Amino acid sequence: MNKTDNYRKHTHRNPIQRLLLWNFFRNLLILIKNREVESVLDVGCGEGFTLNRLKEHNIGKRLEGLEYSKDAISLGKQLYPDIKITQGSIYELPYKDNSFDLVLCTEVLEHLEEPEKALKELERVSKKYLAISVPNEPFFMFAQMVRGKNWSRFGNDIEHINHWTMLGFPKFIKKNTGEKVKILARRFPFAWTMLFLEKK
Repeated sequence: MNKTDNYRKHTHRNPIQRLLLWNFFRNLLILIKNREVESVLDVGCGEGFTLNRLKEHNIGKRLEGLEYSKDAISLGKQLYPDIKITQGSIYELPYKDNSFDLVLCTEVLEHLEEPEKALKELERVSKKYLAISVPNEPFFMFAQMVRGKNWSRFGNDIEHINHWTMLGFPKFIKKNTGEKVKILARRFPFAWTMLFLEKK
């Protein structure tokens, strides 16, 4: 079984990393709970860790994931065989407009060469809400160093090509959605920026 970086991140025994992830999910659930959500799509879902958390908290009746990595999908089918994960690209989501009450995209946009194009696709398939998170810089790089990672790059992940601050990311969202999307809530669990958006 090929282990992915995301799998190792979610199953690591480092107590600092486990605490950071616990706080990440706690904040994400705070944003989502008590919303009228029947269907959820997690874009860039990896092995399905986030979708499984939603399932454990009885959020949504129809949970689906989309993932580019075939290795992650293979792992996901072993870990969570009851969660549907489809292989595909964030740039061309294989769904009709307004297909899901909630579209999730966590820890993905920082990896993309065209995050603006990806955001438009996320918005297109959402019927009501979007929940998006990215690393909060420079705090994320600091957290990486605390965990003993990426010292030679001052904490910068080699796969991260976009870097947003807690103020810069909301500006990016507004610039690329205009009046079509409203930011309903923001949370900043160390070391991420999370936005909960409503599609108008």
